[in-house]
Amino acid sequence: MLAFPGVLRVNYAAVGPIAVHFPERVETNAQLKAEFPGWDMDLIYEKTGIGARHIAAPNECASDLAVQASQKLFTGHDIDPQSIDFVLLCTQTPDYPLPTTACLLQSRLGLKTSVGALDFNLGCSGFVYGLSLADGLIRSGVAKRVLLITAETYSKYIHPHDRSLRTIFGDAAAATLIDAASEPTLSAFQFGTDGTGADTLLVTKGGARPEQDAIRPRHRQRWESALYMDGPSLIAFTVTAVPQLVEGILAKANLQSADIDLYLLHQATLKMLSQLRERMGLAEERMPIVLEDCGNTVSSTLPILIDTLRRDGRLRPGMQSLLIGFGVGWSWAGCVWRETYRG
Repeated sequence: MLAFPGVLRVNYAAVGPIAVHFPERVETNAQLKAEFPGWDMDLIYEKTGIGARHIAAPNECASDLAVQASQKLFTGHDIDPQSIDFVLLCTQTPDYPLPTTACLLQSRLGLKTSVGALDFNLGCSGFVYGLSLADGLIRSGVAKRVLLITAETYSKYIHPHDRSLRTIFGDAAAATLIDAASEPTLSAFQFGTDGTGADTLLVTKGGARPEQDAIRPRHRQRWESALYMDGPSLIAFTVTAVPQLVEGILAKANLQSADIDLYLLHQATLKMLSQLRERMGLAEERMPIVLEDCGNTVSSTLPILIDTLRRDGRLRPGMQSLLIGFGVGWSWAGCVWRETYRG
């Protein structure tokens, strides 16, 4: 007979402290109005809910923001960098096509050389994807402590005269510590992908595919930005996909909407979030919106939202939330999350 030494203890991922870093430069709506008097900033604010964005300096890249956020996390919460077993970096604006930016972070942050490090290229659903990857690494025993970083500098893809994009996207990074815990706090992960929407939000320059063979924008490109966005198509996709995603998560978790304290959604624009809130019949306090002072920071919107709600006392241990990301790809992801961090 085979002898088994005993049942191995299974660990689960728990969302620990979060540190956020914004570039020093702040670009307000008033500044844009002074630069472009013809822009109706009141109407733009009414639609976006965004009054200011942080913009990376010309020589400031995703890794620079990631380093600042991670160092804030380490120093602010007395975390030994040598205790990190794995680094997950979500970015669509890497420093280089290669090497992997996460490998650069290993050196710059002084992490041990036995650490795992990888980039994954996802945008607005990236934080939830990162949580699922961290959960898998911890459950499998590969890691006990994961550093999940989201870092974007979309501003580098935006032409200064692009009214539609410059008023929405801001740059930021967030570093989240994912620790092993004895009980699960993340469950009912659901994912979705529809590559037919790739032509609604894209950057075609900088990859290996020749420009003449690249995906074409869905409609006429009005601005000279490297980044193209078809806002109406993205809203149409979102207001259909997200409610279905929510229903799927609740069914998988055997929960009702009343069991959820907060619906934490990717902070895209006020218009999109308001339509989703109305479609799902949610009160304002159950679906908080935090983007006025930072804009749409892509993969960092959810950790920024969580950090803000924690500091404001609106997110407390024991509360049960849905985490929902959606956007570029088309890609969407969500899960149930129980808050355990006590600060």
